[in-house]
Amino acid sequence: MSIEVYRDAWGVPHLRAADPEELAFAQGRVTARDRAWQLEVERHRAQGTTAAFLGTAELGWDAFVRRARLADTARRCFERLAATDPATAAWVRAYVAGVNDGLAEGAGRAPEFAATGLAAGRWEPWTPLAVWLSTHILFAGFPTKLWRDEVARRLGEEWTELFATDGPGTAGSNGWVVAGGRTASGAALVAGDPHRFIEAPGVYQQIRLACPAYDVVGLAVPGVPGLAHFGHAGPVAWAITNAMADYQDLYRERLRRLPDGTVEALGPDGWAPAAAHTETIEVTDAEPVRVEVIETDRGPVIIGGPRDGSAEWEGIALRHPPRVTGELGFGVLPALLRARTVADVDAALDGWVEPVNVVQAADTRGGLLHRVAGHVPVRDRVNSLRVVPARDPAHAWGDAPAPLPRAEVHGHAVMANARGLAAPLGVEFAPPHRAARIDELLRASTAWTPETTASIHRDTDNPSAARLLEAVRRAGEDPGAVGGDGRPARLSPAGSEVRRRLLGWDRRMDAESVDAGFYAAVRGAVARRLAGHEAFAALREPAPYPELFRPWLALGPRVAFALETLLVAGPVPAGDVDRIVREALDEVGAGEPPAAWGVTHRLAPWQALPDPEDDRWPGLGGDHDCVFSTSSVPGWTDRCARASAARYVWDLADRERSRWIVPFGASGVPGDPHHRDQLPLWLRGELAPVTTDWQKLTKEQE
Repeated sequence: MSIEVYRDAWGVPHLRAADPEELAFAQGRVTARDRAWQLEVERHRAQGTTAAFLGTAELGWDAFVRRARLADTARRCFERLAATDPATAAWVRAYVAGVNDGLAEGAGRAPEFAATGLAAGRWEPWTPLAVWLSTHILFAGFPTKLWRDEVARRLGEEWTELFATDGPGTAGSNGWVVAGGRTASGAALVAGDPHRFIEAPGVYQQIRLACPAYDVVGLAVPGVPGLAHFGHAGPVAWAITNAMADYQDLYRERLRRLPDGTVEALGPDGWAPAAAHTETIEVTDAEPVRVEVIETDRGPVIIGGPRDGSAEWEGIALRHPPRVTGELGFGVLPALLRARTVADVDAALDGWVEPVNVVQAADTRGGLLHRVAGHVPVRDRVNSLRVVPARDPAHAWGDAPAPLPRAEVHGHAVMANARGLAAPLGVEFAPPHRAARIDELLRASTAWTPETTASIHRDTDNPSAARLLEAVRRAGEDPGAVGGDGRPARLSPAGSEVRRRLLGWDRRMDAESVDAGFYAAVRGAVARRLAGHEAFAALREPAPYPELFRPWLALGPRVAFALETLLVAGPVPAGDVDRIVREALDEVGAGEPPAAWGVTHRLAPWQALPDPEDDRWPGLGGDHDCVFSTSSVPGWTDRCARASAARYVWDLADRERSRWIVPFGASGVPGDPHHRDQLPLWLRGELAPVTTDWQKLTKEQE
């Protein structure tokens, strides 16, 4: 083989090979060597076998993956890929061969294997597709439909969309493209940062893939070949954000078991056979668990089963495009690597399926692209809001997907999950704050550079604070006011001092800001008190769904993320809202003074194995609706579980001036010099250089 592996000063792998297949092998092998534990955790997650080495805590996920038939869907999609696009299938096989070649060495370096007793397994050609599915199956947030169902049933139909927001289970991102007319170099810039639950090791891998056919730097998803989301090929660069489209449906199924043990489901044409079989989930610290896997004509039944031996029961089936079409869009991946212009990127993305993204791209010829890519089924709007009855033919999917919006770029364009380009395709979008703030900042200059562009990433202004601050202002306007109970509605001296402090705050969620700490404390107290209001009493009882879906179904986080709306609309009377804000100010004033925001707003990454030193994770600035987006759950925890999984600036004038960063480092191996060497920069919102000059890289000896 002609494979060469180089490393830059941050340990990022730069790979050279004779052809795309050999390069895919190299990508798989170097990823296995650097991130064997991460790859094997992802493989097991995709197969629903994590409880076998991580224990009962993973049973809920494993059961969902089995019932959703994710591995089987991946097999189907790969079989179709092999039949319709054998070149891409061979490229995926080459990546898998590289993973299998490097796993043993990588596992030998990773202490987690010995700690759990896990042995490195073997990847199949369809495994990367399964990893992609398991990574994105909750991306569109279909459990929100369960929540809306509960709101409508318990609170009233008129409140179905009351809590609409970029909720705790939804991935988001910032992204922007600046045309050459507004940059110092005269060439375009593409920049942004994907927001995901932060995992250690990170969910994105910095890498370079070079062969005679192409030379691309970008951010890969470990376990998946190519650079699906973020790449710079020299003459063209591309990036994505979550379009917030709705493309997954839930159907309420009526099921029955016949005397011979077979299962039927009640559909539009009456009772019809449903596929059913049983699988066993091995558990390292408990007895094996048997799970019945049922699939109707709508899709796999992910919730519900017979109770007390009943022959009839209700369940909820999940329908999503890859299961229906057998397509995942992997043919796009090698096409993106070969792209030289935005027209090439545009044409490649016509084959994309899941997830549905807003894409931006720019090339050295002055071309710009701003479009949606993915498969969104055409169906009744109620499908996007609620769980719909399987028996009603009105909720069937159309034969062709929805047309995908696109827009011209004039000067610059922003994508930040807000209602905009993708509005016809979804229901819930992020508040407009991040998009509006980025747009405001971009308008301030016509000479952007990679260095000055990076300053946008660091912006901690918190526009979503405005409504609460207005309520805080009202809280002390009338010292003679009387509440509904006849008692004086005035602040205590300590509450008044907190109010004074907040009204003088610059609205920046900097880690060292004590005022931001006061704001967070008041916001948390308001969120808790609102969630405790009698208007929401009907929503306090836990919904009858698996634990896996609780992040979407818990009242507290729902109130916290919809706080802006609930302060001015909803079932809580305005007078009660004012009272709650006064009580929150008094509560904070009476307690210990809050610390600086970064003292409590500390990083809380997900790790497959519990961290015995969890309290060592550092504090950070930003907030959910800041451009420097770092999410917590106000009122319940200030710990940050979701933030920028990477940041990047692609320079079309000179790729060597591009910048990037990930939360931790290039290596997934504890103790490696590059395990967490990027964390200090990431915390400050700074970026590391992208080095593409081979003479400045260090060749790795085999």
